[in-house]
Amino acid sequence: MDAVRSGWVSSMGRYIDEFEAVFARYCGTEFAIAVSNGTTGLHLALATLDLGPGDEVIIPDLTFVATANAVAYTGAKPVLADIDPVTLCIDPSSVNSLITKRTKAVIAVHLYGHPADMDSLAAIADANGISLIEDAAEAHGAEYKGRRVGSLSRCGVFSFYGNKIVTTGEGGMLTTNDRAFYKRAKRLRDHAMSSERRYFHEELGYNYRMTNLQAALGVAQMERIDEFLEQRAKIMAWYHSVIPTGEAVRLNKVRNWAKSAFWMVCLEVDSFNEQSRNAFMSELKNMGIDSRPYFYTISSLPMYRQQPLPISLRKSRTGLNLPSFCELTQKDVERVGRAVADLLKQVK
Repeated sequence: MDAVRSGWVSSMGRYIDEFEAVFARYCGTEFAIAVSNGTTGLHLALATLDLGPGDEVIIPDLTFVATANAVAYTGAKPVLADIDPVTLCIDPSSVNSLITKRTKAVIAVHLYGHPADMDSLAAIADANGISLIEDAAEAHGAEYKGRRVGSLSRCGVFSFYGNKIVTTGEGGMLTTNDRAFYKRAKRLRDHAMSSERRYFHEELGYNYRMTNLQAALGVAQMERIDEFLEQRAKIMAWYHSVIPTGEAVRLNKVRNWAKSAFWMVCLEVDSFNEQSRNAFMSELKNMGIDSRPYFYTISSLPMYRQQPLPISLRKSRTGLNLPSFCELTQKDVERVGRAVADLLKQVK
């Protein structure tokens, strides 16, 4: 309401600076740039690196389409790597096999809130002189070896869409410790306008700004981020207590070097195929419980179609997400968990 009353409702106002500062401190980076959404943040990062036609960017096959689209916006080619079956994040060994003279960057997606294996990816990037970018759209507050995501590479990109851990309705943030990268990205975000001559534009830029109203909401959300993450961890623990798991039935697993943000609760059943997974979801829906399938693989989409990658394809066809909204109560989770457990008894 203070932002409304101030009259500064567009892309200028004190809450822009405040949100950027508090988010950078939280991630452990020197700089942060507020943007209009996570997709524009990814494109801005790639544009800042001057990617274009003839360049290649390695991304995981299992991710939301925005990761691939942001690469395509620059004219570069998204090259698809397979994923680690436990973390669901990009597999460093798959990345290493795809490096060519045209490779300019790798985007590590911290899928469903679990961080990727950043040390292994950084070693590959450093050895080949390419940039490593974190797509942390789903992983606010997740940690890799005690460091928060968004601070582990050339830059990190976050989304604040309505279903994310922290939301501004729409919006995003780019984080970095690279001063030169920060200064160029910030200029490109605002039509590449000269800092010395107003309305003089030095190169092709973009209108990827966040509004002061959104930033004010973001500042308020950051006051509660620890509460949100604590609640998601509780929800995950409640699911584990009520759904019987084992080798053939799995909920989110977390590597010993990671702290997951648990953006989504993931259920995987080895006996599922795509048809039986969807039937399982329909049965939950009939019981008043919504769920979501894992993302389609990028390689299955018409504009990026190629030979499927085995682990990504299997996970995409059989995995599903259970309710994970942070205001779920233990009673809510137990109801969902019991329904899942009862349906699993019928699965052959």
